[in-house]
Amino acid sequence: MSQRMNRKQWLSVALIAIIALFAGIGISHWLAKNRLSGDPSAQQFFQQEWVKPDGQILNPAIWQNRLVLVNFWASWCPPCVAEMPALDQLSKDLASKPVIFIGVGIDSPSNIREFLLKTPVSYPIVIGGLEGSQMGKTLGNSQGALPFTVIIDAKGQIIYRKLGKIDADELKNVILKAI
Repeated sequence: MSQRMNRKQWLSVALIAIIALFAGIGISHWLAKNRLSGDPSAQQFFQQEWVKPDGQILNPAIWQNRLVLVNFWASWCPPCVAEMPALDQLSKDLASKPVIFIGVGIDSPSNIREFLLKTPVSYPIVIGGLEGSQMGKTLGNSQGALPFTVIIDAKGQIIYRKLGKIDADELKNVILKAI
């Protein structure tokens, strides 16, 4: 009789394990379908500690649950420099909307500070350095080229990627559809 109880116990454990497996798969699928799980690469962006050119540390966790446009740029990159006034104007035009613009400078802190004196922007700029280049790759810039722009929605999903110079009207349309 003790063998029979063990067999019943084994069958019960196996049945519970199978139910748990299917429940886990179902919940995972539901989270992904409803975009509640977030993109792991976007989550890494929000976990990174970013420093502004003046040395002030920014905590990107405050940007979570909002639409975030991230633009990777460098002062030595002509298309990056050319698109910054359009990004700045777009950030001003959408200032009343729940969207945050962030510029990640892939350059030295001194070059970024010098550049911003000549070309100020109204949105936050952070120093990317090597970590910024790696973050760009994590967010989908496999080539590592600049400029690179990503939009992360309020659920943590990357909804837009653009390698190369942005089109302000295209960005505005993507942002307005997402908010």
